[in-house]
Amino acid sequence: MTTQQLVSEIRKKKSFLCIGLDVDLNKIPTHLLQEEDPIFSFNKAIIDTTHHLCVAYKPNTAFYEAYGIKGWKSLEKTINYLNEKHPEIFTIADAKRGDIGNTSTMYAKAFFEDLAFDSVTVAPYMGKDSVEPFLAFEDKHTIMLALTSNQGAFDFQTKTVDGKELYKQVIEASKSWINSQNLMYVVGATKAEYLADIRKIIPESFLLVPGVGAQGGSLEEVCKYGMTNTIGLLINSSRGIIYASNGNNFAKAAATKAEELQKQMETILK
Repeated sequence: MTTQQLVSEIRKKKSFLCIGLDVDLNKIPTHLLQEEDPIFSFNKAIIDTTHHLCVAYKPNTAFYEAYGIKGWKSLEKTINYLNEKHPEIFTIADAKRGDIGNTSTMYAKAFFEDLAFDSVTVAPYMGKDSVEPFLAFEDKHTIMLALTSNQGAFDFQTKTVDGKELYKQVIEASKSWINSQNLMYVVGATKAEYLADIRKIIPESFLLVPGVGAQGGSLEEVCKYGMTNTIGLLINSSRGIIYASNGNNFAKAAATKAEELQKQMETILK
């Protein structure tokens, strides 16, 4: 999917919502545990009731890898279902990969070619040759961790090196990498006040923003500092939507929560 197609879908749905599919078998409704594939059954129900309200889905691969080959099969079924039924939806493999070049190439093949995701999250700690293999794939997007929403972000990301915060140096460096036009960036909603400075470095790039909802991030603050003329934002909510209820009405409850965010976004887009 191209960036232009993503922007078109945002304007069509009046939404820049991304729903995180972080499936924990200890949290899903117990009646689903009787299904042959509880994880896929849960995801399918969520997708069926929310696809018209969002423009992206983001499975965190850890929640599938934790269940071994069965979990990976559930992830495969989920992405296949999305690509078949809702090809207009932007898909994100939240895998946070990053390794030496030939290893990164194999990671990229796994998510872009075998599973056919539109994008994958990567960790840039090892530098450009760990990220550029992902950027080599045409019409695929690499979403680089820039400034995350966890408390540990202050351990390294905001430390000043030679008079400038490390996260700013990383973002600036990434602009010179081969095919950097395929880059998006992760910036946590709980760091909304940093967005103004980030936009000075990457004024038009798309930002994936987790932390709205369960983690306490403010949608209004994120949009105030981070929105561009082409929107430039994907706001992710995971637990706040998919675990709105653990009863038989879980999918409907998820849709209600998603619609609340979508309506706020519609108002902002006006």
